[in-house]
Amino acid sequence: MSMIEHFLMDSPLGTLTLVNTNGVLSGLYMPDHLRGPRADSLGSRATSGFDIVRSQLDEYFERNRIHFDVPIALHGTPFQQSVWNLLGTIPYGETRSYGELADALGNRRAIRAVGLANGRNPISIIIPCHRVVGSNGSLTGYAGGLERKRRLLELEAADAKSPKQLSLS
Repeated sequence: MSMIEHFLMDSPLGTLTLVNTNGVLSGLYMPDHLRGPRADSLGSRATSGFDIVRSQLDEYFERNRIHFDVPIALHGTPFQQSVWNLLGTIPYGETRSYGELADALGNRRAIRAVGLANGRNPISIIIPCHRVVGSNGSLTGYAGGLERKRRLLELEAADAKSPKQLSLS
């Protein structure tokens, strides 16, 4: 039987809900997250733990981290997992369009399916679905809200232009 618990973490984007399954991060949700999990599926509320995830997220928001190396457990269809894995290859400070992701998967006609899988990403920020934009560069749907997507992209864009050294791990 799976042991599921969650932790509420303050962040510049509001209170984040971190979920772990058997001690491995399996969810990271923003306030009012579209298609987020039901409250009764989050398990018990933890008052401690999640230290590595919290530390790495704090470093990210402080502009001292560009990659995450926390263990994660992605639960989804094989196609969703292929999209989520591809999201992880989008470099910090850069964006890709849904079409570019579909092309990278070898099926240009899968643009809509890529968008749907992107919207079902269970581990926001760490699996950087916020780096996916419309073909004309416009901000399109984001389960955490377009304002949060804009703020994440601005945080990363500012860092990409900054000479400040950032942690690579």
